[in-house]
Amino acid sequence: MITLQIFQKVSDYEWEIPPTFRSGMRVPVRIFATRRLLEKALQDASIEQAVNVATLPGLVGRVLVMPDMHQGYGFPIGGVAATRYPEGVISPGGIGYDINCGVRLLSSAIPYEAVEPYLDTLVAALDHHCPSGVGTHGAIRLSDKELDQACRLGSRWALKQGMASEQDLEFTEENGCIEGAAPEKVSARAKERGREQLGTLGAGNHFLEVEVVDQIFDAEAANAMGLFEGCLVLSIHCGSRGFGHQICSDYVQEFQGAVRRYGIQLPDRELVCAPLDSPEGQAYLGAMRAAANYAFLNRQILAHHARQAFEEVLSGKVKNWHLRQVYDIAHNIGKIETHEVDGKQVKVCVHRKGATRAFGPGSPAIPAAYRPIGQPVLVPGSMGTASWVLVGTETSMRISFGSSCHGAGRVMSRNEAKRQVRGEHLRKELEADGIHLRAGSLSGLAEEAPQAYKDVDAVVETVSGAGIARKVARLRPVAVVKG
Repeated sequence: MITLQIFQKVSDYEWEIPPTFRSGMRVPVRIFATRRLLEKALQDASIEQAVNVATLPGLVGRVLVMPDMHQGYGFPIGGVAATRYPEGVISPGGIGYDINCGVRLLSSAIPYEAVEPYLDTLVAALDHHCPSGVGTHGAIRLSDKELDQACRLGSRWALKQGMASEQDLEFTEENGCIEGAAPEKVSARAKERGREQLGTLGAGNHFLEVEVVDQIFDAEAANAMGLFEGCLVLSIHCGSRGFGHQICSDYVQEFQGAVRRYGIQLPDRELVCAPLDSPEGQAYLGAMRAAANYAFLNRQILAHHARQAFEEVLSGKVKNWHLRQVYDIAHNIGKIETHEVDGKQVKVCVHRKGATRAFGPGSPAIPAAYRPIGQPVLVPGSMGTASWVLVGTETSMRISFGSSCHGAGRVMSRNEAKRQVRGEHLRKELEADGIHLRAGSLSGLAEEAPQAYKDVDAVVETVSGAGIARKVARLRPVAVVKG
């Protein structure tokens, strides 16, 4: 049983479980949390899951857990684990079902006061142009051959179709396309689910949110990103839809046999994995990259449609209604990267599940415009609460594999939220707070109620206090399209 007494306090924002805590642990577990957030984390199985993750073959450094942690499938959401490449393992559960669920932020020079009279029309137009809901289909219909091509090209596919700019691609993680995608390793069922879902928001915690830059903490970084106090921005939170979910389901099932074939002992069958250099590991890596590229493309198409909505509503009414891409980041992904571990440069597969890449200043992997300040880290709130823009730091490169938190993190299950919150009541509360709202369903709205999540400000205070991200700007929601 895990209690507060087993943790070694590293700082006010860091706690550690040594590998001697349990037989089979290969590395320590480092939790980024205040004491209050740590106490809350002990109410579910997230830290127990992190200890289980610490038994995986090939791990290097530490298993890390971010302050927005909560229980997930096998791995905690908010978890980061790096395995040596190529002989370490890769685990579908360590990346998650919504492969490359992520966030895109677009900025503008539109003052809130100028657009306030049109917000209700704007949110209706966003809802019209960006279909939402469970199983929703979009306007794009692809053959299998076209879908394979889209999965190889990612956001570059949208560029060819006139739905992206070179600047959009430059300001997207991996330029919107991870090399090595293998759509031939994707099942027919996954392709069937994904063929008609590009350009759709889906449901769950996915949303489009119009926000106002409420407070700026780092003027240099905010200026580099085109964030101006009092002006609008747009956040898009979405992933790889049924396509990525099916790929994860397929490989979780496939890897049940792989762990037996490779003699891997696991404390939890949800941790199924395979060596990265095995045929099974390589197949999943290729399929996962196909889903990641699908997600980059999906958010690009949603951004294109959102721009159409802004033009339709605001052209001729406000000056310079254009949206500029700030950045697009992945939350659930496995990336081959090189990091310093025990003084040596080591090539690893970093599993980030509900965690954001947060590379520090000077990294060649981020756009030249951001190298003086560090990579943007986008932390969405929960409809009625703030969102944050941070940047990665030199410390994140040293102690967290260049990673930070990804959101507020749930404290209540979706079923519990539906028991405690009435969707209609919540809708009225949000509207009374001046938030214009469109929601696919009232029960879906209740699932994602702000009270079902942690205090995002406390989460951001923790990663800032630990030094693995730096505050740039706080955003306040004024219009939400909820999937």
